[in-house]
Amino acid sequence: MPDTERMNQEAKQVKSRRGIYLLPNMITTAAMFSGFYAIVASMDGRFEAAAIAIFIAMVLDGLDGRVARLTNTQSEFGVQYDSLSDMVCFGLAPALVVYEWSLKSMLSVGWAKLGWLAAFIYTASAALRLARFNSQAATAEKSYFRGLPSPSAAGVLAGMVWAATDTGWQGESLVYVAFVLTISMGLLMVSNIRYHSFKEINFKNRVPFVAILIVVMVYVFASIDPPKVLFSGFMIYTVFGIVYTLVVVRNRRKARKRGE
Repeated sequence: MPDTERMNQEAKQVKSRRGIYLLPNMITTAAMFSGFYAIVASMDGRFEAAAIAIFIAMVLDGLDGRVARLTNTQSEFGVQYDSLSDMVCFGLAPALVVYEWSLKSMLSVGWAKLGWLAAFIYTASAALRLARFNSQAATAEKSYFRGLPSPSAAGVLAGMVWAATDTGWQGESLVYVAFVLTISMGLLMVSNIRYHSFKEINFKNRVPFVAILIVVMVYVFASIDPPKVLFSGFMIYTVFGIVYTLVVVRNRRKARKRGE
């Protein structure tokens, strides 16, 4: 009898290991759907909807990991599934949206190949960025990212498309800006530039009342003009990482010269 009970328990354990946690993976699937929808919407010429879908995917991508930790439903399957979702949402979707919106018009100036090559450079860089992040996750510094995070790079491109569409600019008019930004975001993702991760923020801790007031003010400010605020915010984050890294490198050189 005890042997039978033990065998039943072992069978249940094997079955539980083979299953997957539903809640966090549902959120990851919703994020992937948003990224896929962004691609489809851009093919139909609905670029504003495509850009918004990428930002929705960004919110969902930030939720799935936190939900998994809060509900103790973390798994290796969830980690790998989330990485594949990130590739769709922040690697393929932004590149194809920008290509359909603007880079495709490089055909009119005789540089058609440069348009899709810029989109491919961004996509390949996002894949390399995710592969490097996954392979170094155990040893990487928690406070900083090495290279621009793919959601932030996607935020810059999606923000550009949304802000330009909202103000009436056509993609053809901004083709050179789109070309430079697309390649720049790709190169920054595979660079060694340090970007703050904000992982040390603990949302479970108590905060002063003024912190809640600041959060409310941020929401109010963002609601005034979401496209421009989001685009500006991600651009500031991108530039700040470059400036911060240059300052750190300069200080280290000065320290070495003093040591000599």
